[in-house]
Amino acid sequence: MKYVIGIDLGSSAVKAIVVDRGGIVHQTLSKHYPMIQEKSGFSEQDTEQWYIKTKEILAEVMKNFNGKKEEIEGISFSGQMHGLVLLDENNQVLRNAILWNDTRTSKQCEEVVDVLGKDKLLAITKNQALEGFTLPKLLWVKENEPDIFEKVRHILLPKDYLRYRLTGNIGMDYSDAAGTLLLNVEKKEWSQEICEAFEIDSAIYPPLVESHAFMGNITEEFSQETGLSVSTKVFAGAADNACGAIGAGILTEGKTLCSIGTSGVVLSYETPNHTDYQGKVHYFNHGKENAFYSMGVTLSAGYSLSWFRDVFAEKESFTSLLDGIEDIPPGSNGLLFSPYLVGERTPHADALIRASFIGMDANHTKKHFVRAVLEGVTFSLKEALDILRQSRSQIDTIISIGGGTKNKEWLQMQADIFNAEIITLSNEQGPALGAAILAAYGCGWYSSLQDCSRVFISFEDSFVPDPENVDTYEILYELYRKVYQQTKELNEGLKRFR
Repeated sequence: MKYVIGIDLGSSAVKAIVVDRGGIVHQTLSKHYPMIQEKSGFSEQDTEQWYIKTKEILAEVMKNFNGKKEEIEGISFSGQMHGLVLLDENNQVLRNAILWNDTRTSKQCEEVVDVLGKDKLLAITKNQALEGFTLPKLLWVKENEPDIFEKVRHILLPKDYLRYRLTGNIGMDYSDAAGTLLLNVEKKEWSQEICEAFEIDSAIYPPLVESHAFMGNITEEFSQETGLSVSTKVFAGAADNACGAIGAGILTEGKTLCSIGTSGVVLSYETPNHTDYQGKVHYFNHGKENAFYSMGVTLSAGYSLSWFRDVFAEKESFTSLLDGIEDIPPGSNGLLFSPYLVGERTPHADALIRASFIGMDANHTKKHFVRAVLEGVTFSLKEALDILRQSRSQIDTIISIGGGTKNKEWLQMQADIFNAEIITLSNEQGPALGAAILAAYGCGWYSSLQDCSRVFISFEDSFVPDPENVDTYEILYELYRKVYQQTKELNEGLKRFR
C-alpha cells in the first residue's frame, strides 16, 4: 500500500494526516504552538516552533506507522496565508514571522494605495491593500527595522519556510503568492511594477511553482530525526483556503464553500477572467492549475464563539455552551451581534471597527447571547455570499466545513440565512486533506485533482432551508447590515482609549 501525508500549518497548531491510495485516513495528529502578541495589533510566531512541532508530529506518525517507511510516497502542505518570513544570505531567519491577523500596517496600506493608485493595484493584484497581506508587512519592516531589512535575501510564507526546512529548496506556489499583494494574479508572475514603485529588489522573491510541483526529497537530516525515508517526495502545497477548497471538492465552476474556523470564509471556484469584483472580495489563484477562486472573509468567525466562551463561560465546553440553542427562536429574541472583534475584511475592509451586541434586555439569557453570536457570524458570511451571487447564477448548494459543522443547529442556521442547501463531508479533514490530495496528484496516483477528489471525498448530511426561518432572517439581516454604518463613527472615537 502507498500513502501520502498532508500537513496543515495553521495559526495555532500544525496538523498531519496519513492517507492511503483509496482515500482512507489512517492517522490524524496535531501539535499546538503559541502566538506572540507583544502589543495591541501585533501577531507573530517563532518559526522554529513550526519546525519543531512538525518534526515531533512526523516522528509520532512514523512511530505509529505499521508499514515500511518507503511506502509513504509523498508529502504536501497547506499553510496560513500572508505571513512574512525573512531570511538572510545564509537562509537564517531574521525575526519572528508576522502573521495574517497582524494589524500594525494601516499606514503602509495607505502608502500602497497612494503610490500605486487603487485602480492599478486592483488591475495587478485583484485585491485591496489590507493589513493582513504580505507587502504592507514588508514595508513596515523596511520603515521600522531598517537594519533587518538590509539583510533580507529571501521572503517566504509560513508553509514555504517549513517546506524549505524539510528539503533545503526554496519556492512558493501561486495560490499563496496571490495573497502577498506582490503577484500579478492573471499573469502569474511577480510584479516588477510594484517592486520598482517601493524600491524592493525582486531577487528576494522565491521562484514560483504550481501547487502540485515536486520540490525535492526529504533531507538525510530530517529523515534521521523523524524516521521518514529520504525517498519521500515533497510537493509545493497551497494556501490554506485553496487547500480547503481542494479538500472539499471545489474544483469546477459553480462549486461554493463555507468554512468556519478562527476566521470564516465563503469561497467560490472561478474560471480565468470570469468576473471582476473590483476588490469587494478576494480573488486568488487556486491550487488547481490555471484556475482561480473568489473569497469573502469574516475575521472573527469561530473566534467570536471562543472569545465569548473564554470571557463569559470559561469552564464550559463548546458542546455544553451550544446545548439548548435550538430552543431559542431565530433572532435571539431581538438580540443582534456584529462579529468585528479584531476589525473586519468583507465587505468592510476596516481595521478599526469593533464588535457590538445590539438590543440587550433583562430577559436575555446566556443562550440568547450564544445564538446571537452564531447568527451574527453567519450574517457576516452572507454579506460575502451576496457579492458572489451578484455576478453569477444562483448559488443554491454550499459545502460547509470547519467548526461551523460541529453543531446541527448552526448548520440549519446557515441553510436558513444563506437560503441554500448546506452539505457536510463524511470525513472532514479540512486543508490537510487538500494537501494530501496535492501530494497524491503529484505522485501520479490520479490523472487530475478532480479524479483524486472523487476517491478522497464523500458527503454525509444535508440541511435545506426552512421557508419560515428564511423570511425571518431576511428581516433580521437587513437590520444587521445597518449595524456597521451606525457604529463606525463610535468605534473610531473609541480607538484612543484602546
